[in-house]
Amino acid sequence: QVQLVESGGGAVQAGDSLRLSCVASGRIFSIGRMAWFRQAPGKEREIVAVYRWYDGDTYYTDSVKGRFTLSRVDGKVAVTLQMNGLKPDDTALYYCAATTIWTSEYTYWGQGTQVTVSS
Repeated sequence: QVQLVESGGGAVQAGDSLRLSCVASGRIFSIGRMAWFRQAPGKEREIVAVYRWYDGDTYYTDSVKGRFTLSRVDGKVAVTLQMNGLKPDDTALYYCAATTIWTSEYTYWGQGTQVTVSS
């Protein structure tokens, strides 16, 4: 099993920045990808950014490209999501998730951290 613990959410004004962190523990050797998803009220959950562990490749959904940066934390199985230029549309519950190296399914999920951006 893998446990994921998120931190860093909060309430900010449009244009501000936040940094979310996700730290993995447990069977960390089995992690293939770590990602951030978000779900706003009344909307479907969407993937925001993905970090592929073995080569450091990243993916961003179009709406956050150029504003969000997903990085690995040296010495840990952890990632940070630096969110700049936040917009009210970024308001959502953000979840950290991870796949194993054997599947593309996001098997492990954190509890979520709320990000609220006011105009």
